[in-house]
Amino acid sequence: MINKLPCLLLALILICSCGETTETTTHTDSPTKEASLMDRKLEKYVPFKLTTDLSQLEDHHKEMIPILIKAGKIMEELFWYESYGDKAQLMASIKDEKVKEFVEINYGPWDRLDGNSSFVEGIGAKPEGANYYPKDMTKEEFEASDLKSKSDLYTFIRRDKDGKLISIPYHKQFQKSVTEVADLLHQASQLAKDPGLKKYLTLRSKAMLDDEYQASDMAWLDMKENRIDVVIGPIETYEDQLFGYKAAHECYVLVKDMEWSKRLAKYAAFLPELQQGIPVDAKYKKEKPGRDTELNAYDVVFYAGDCNAGSKTIAINLPNDEEVQLQKGTRRLQLKNAMKAKFDKILMPISKSLIDPSQQKHITFDAFFSNTMFHEVAHGLGIKNTINGKGTVRKALKEHASALEEGKADILGLYMINQLHKKGELTNDLKDFYVTFMAGIFRSVRFGASSAHGKANMIRFSFFKKMGAFEYDSEKGTYKVNFDKFQEATEALSAKILTLQGDGDYDGVAALVNEMGKIGPGLQKDLDKLSAAGIPVDIVFEQGTEALGL
Repeated sequence: MINKLPCLLLALILICSCGETTETTTHTDSPTKEASLMDRKLEKYVPFKLTTDLSQLEDHHKEMIPILIKAGKIMEELFWYESYGDKAQLMASIKDEKVKEFVEINYGPWDRLDGNSSFVEGIGAKPEGANYYPKDMTKEEFEASDLKSKSDLYTFIRRDKDGKLISIPYHKQFQKSVTEVADLLHQASQLAKDPGLKKYLTLRSKAMLDDEYQASDMAWLDMKENRIDVVIGPIETYEDQLFGYKAAHECYVLVKDMEWSKRLAKYAAFLPELQQGIPVDAKYKKEKPGRDTELNAYDVVFYAGDCNAGSKTIAINLPNDEEVQLQKGTRRLQLKNAMKAKFDKILMPISKSLIDPSQQKHITFDAFFSNTMFHEVAHGLGIKNTINGKGTVRKALKEHASALEEGKADILGLYMINQLHKKGELTNDLKDFYVTFMAGIFRSVRFGASSAHGKANMIRFSFFKKMGAFEYDSEKGTYKVNFDKFQEATEALSAKILTLQGDGDYDGVAALVNEMGKIGPGLQKDLDKLSAAGIPVDIVFEQGTEALGL
């Protein structure tokens, strides 16, 4: 258990309490058959209402939240365009209401928890580059192009009238929408009393209009005492599976738990010391993590866009800008109400099905919270720039960068837990972290190959299996952690990932993904058992001003 947190955990628990198919849905099927298929698909998600204790907020906070949610709803529209294109046209072509509901969850006609398989008749495979690039563009054409801004985070690639590749900045493609968002963020800034929040909202408003986000990222890191927070704009690059260059629009509206955040703040201070101890050659850890690093806990009250598509984020590590990270650091946001929902509704049922009964006592929310938290902290460890002149790790590893980075954060999160446990900063049984981590692999691998987190967990499962980090009882269909070998596997995989990142070894990462990033028949059988038992894969939210009672 995290030192001195039992009472807070009890309070949190009280607060949070107030076989997959790849078939294609057709509109000519009988209603019974179609309903049966869509029912099974919809059952992958369990509903959860996003709320928080509004009594802790002042009136101006309550005025700000609906404004920020309104801005978030515009992020929904922008992400729909990035993910698919014309939402209205797609929805008009679908008659069945359950199919429409599943399309809404997936932001398109592709099942994000089933390898982006199409489930709407007449629509083929999802383009790897989503809607960021021309559908007929090849990788070779893109790489041969002399277009200077082609790999920029905030541009679409299109063709001119002569068929030549051109780039269109987000703020021009979405001019009307981002102008409205900028106005809403300005309105919110006028209500903000916290100076740091006011500055951030003002700068973020401006950034929407010119795609220059670094100043607002810096300001976001400077906020310390704000009760309300918002993460908004084009941020993660998971949706671009062609190159991993293009950022997707999203929004979180958050209410900070001030007491929890104070308790967690101390762990970020260990980053520089932990950076020196990671199990890899010195040249792969020569960078110094930014010291202006915070660790905070929140209730999330609204998700929109990329973070709401398919599997839902339960913790955040931002900004992604490598220059900002090295200069100032990052903030880690633990979304504790969403985290508790996934633990109760998904992880615990999985554990009862797949973890050896003798080790089920080691599945705890404390360990789940800590594993998730230190995953986010561990994003700050390692290296952001290659050691051989290939540029940033993200640019060098292209579409594989996100999956490898998520794998690094998971495995170095365990390294941090080990080190802090040795120092006495974490006081509960180390076995809790290991067994809960193992159970977490089964939870995340169900997100599928289209998810960076899913790929990362599959690679880790295969690597741990190869090193004997767990034992499998084929008769019971359960897994048992081998604690000594689990630690050895953790250190070996940490070194491998950090070396691949530092070398910018694109071919090496591609080989790793190809070798270990696929679900084998044995594991698939166990995952099918979870589906047959009706254990959901993820959560879907009832959210917004009405859910909050505002």
